[in-house]
Amino acid sequence: MLFIVIEHFKSPEACAEGYQRFAERGRMLPDGLKYINSWVEQNFNRCFQLMETDQPVLFDQWIECWSDLVDFEVIPVTSSSAAAAAQNARIQSATDEYRSD
Repeated sequence: MLFIVIEHFKSPEACAEGYQRFAERGRMLPDGLKYINSWVEQNFNRCFQLMETDQPVLFDQWIECWSDLVDFEVIPVTSSSAAAAAQNARIQSATDEYRSD
């Protein structure tokens, strides 16, 4: 499963401390939680990460490593093509059900 993680740095100092911690310790991801890519807001207030796992509970362990500096939003997402396919399947199913009545 894919997730967008939005990190809200608690302060400018927290952002600087976060980059220092990352340089010293890395991401500190538990096994089974995969980092894919990230983007940082130009004012350094937020970071947007794309991550993947089949065990969402692993986010709790990872967040513990950073929660003194960052507030987190973890949002399950799907690709646009997968969402379109799911919607098309729903429409087809509804159409088939309507026609069978």
